[in-house]
Amino acid sequence: MNTTDTTGTTAESTTAESTTGTTAESTTGSTAETTTGTTAENAPAANTTAPQRSGAAAALLRRTLRGHASGVTVITVPGPAGFTASSFTSVSLEPALVSFCLDAEISAAPAVLRAEHFAVHLLGARHTGLARTFARWSPDRFAAPGWTSHRLGPPLFPSAAGWLVAGVTLRQRIGDHWLIVGELADAAPPAASSPDRHDASATTPLIHHNGAFASAAPLPPE
Repeated sequence: MNTTDTTGTTAESTTAESTTGTTAESTTGSTAETTTGTTAENAPAANTTAPQRSGAAAALLRRTLRGHASGVTVITVPGPAGFTASSFTSVSLEPALVSFCLDAEISAAPAVLRAEHFAVHLLGARHTGLARTFARWSPDRFAAPGWTSHRLGPPLFPSAAGWLVAGVTLRQRIGDHWLIVGELADAAPPAASSPDRHDASATTPLIHHNGAFASAAPLPPE
């Protein structure tokens, strides 16, 4: 978590097709099986229909935000269900709150909106395959071994660079996305959760920039 400025991390990160950072089916356009009628107790009563994304403003925003680099995470919920997202960010330290944005049209949306807890996996460069698996539509994202269930329910990939589990405190429909806020319940910071903590590909963060996955490296000290 960013302890310097918890609200300064950007929730409006971009991907190839989604201005709020959902890198799941929104990057491939596969939304056929998705339903958007799932509601939440604190969702606004009005404006429940997602706006069209073909407008000039949406296109301009997508082009502009392609220049913004953002961290890549995989978010999972009981079901199991999950998706790749670059919209994850910290919200508050007291209480310890985090958030992400969810494209209302992806197939994982109903499960995410039903979930009381979610897990966020922080990824390193070596986890590009995992990010790609959850960024495209597939009925068997969890078919491969390597994940387990947290005591609170969400699937966990212990090999991730780091992870946290949070309990949902807010579900708010905003435009064509949902804003999900959760309070920290458990976490394994990167140094504790990576079995290959000395492996540069495990500790170098995976980012999304200009419509593609990339890796971030520290700059030399001044």
